Amino acid sequence: MKIIATYNIKGGVGKTTAAVNLAFIAAQKNYKTLVWDLDPQGASSYYFRVKPKVKGGSKELIAGNRELDGLIKATDFENLDLLPADFSFRNLDLVLDARKKPTQRLKKLLKPLTKEYDFIILDCPPNISLLSEAIFEASEILLSPIIPTTLSLRTLEQLKKYIKDNKLKHLRLIPFFSMADRRKKMHREIMETLMEKHPDILHSIIPYASDIERMGWERMPLGGYVNKGRSLEAFQALWQEILDVIE
Repeated sequence: MKIIATYNIKGGVGKTTAAVNLAFIAAQKNYKTLVWDLDPQGASSYYFRVKPKVKGGSKELIAGNRELDGLIKATDFENLDLLPADFSFRNLDLVLDARKKPTQRLKKLLKPLTKEYDFIILDCPPNISLLSEAIFEASEILLSPIIPTTLSLRTLEQLKKYIKDNKLKHLRLIPFFSMADRRKKMHREIMETLMEKHPDILHSIIPYASDIERMGWERMPLGGYVNKGRSLEAFQALWQEILDVIE
């Protein structure tokens, strides 16, 4: 079992899109998969047509008064479950801060699920916070989408520095390009430059495309309404590349 967190310090870079589509592809490949929507905005929950509500909220959850398996919802897709978001997750930093060993809480909550799922994918809110520290401790893979802009190098280097400074040796950072537009010269040049400086960036590139934007209208993963196309092929290639890195 692997715990993969889709995370970036910046928002609006395609974390939820990656989490939802990669989880769908993993499930289609017969991997039992769970998505935990940790963002209070509940975008993953929305895409899977599940109401973003956790009974008892974040306080009961972090206190250990609610077991995760009792909160998990089935999706419309075989092998794919969802632990929905809750608006109270906006207070998760405060709730964690009130507990002993706060950065270990998510890891402890997830432990009983390790025998039930092949992959657990955490859809994470942005920013460095106590919650993100707990996510880093619980995860084995930090999958970080980066848009090819001038700020991408800065945010990637910040994240690498944070992992190194905090000695998170168990955590493997895997960056990849998201929302890339090859028609733009700047995007092409930045991707080439970043891949030279950071050879650990995956080769699979997720495009900025209208069929991906349709996810909000269709309320389902890309593969639920598209049978083929470059966007779906890009996510499939990305998933295979992630598997190759893990193995």
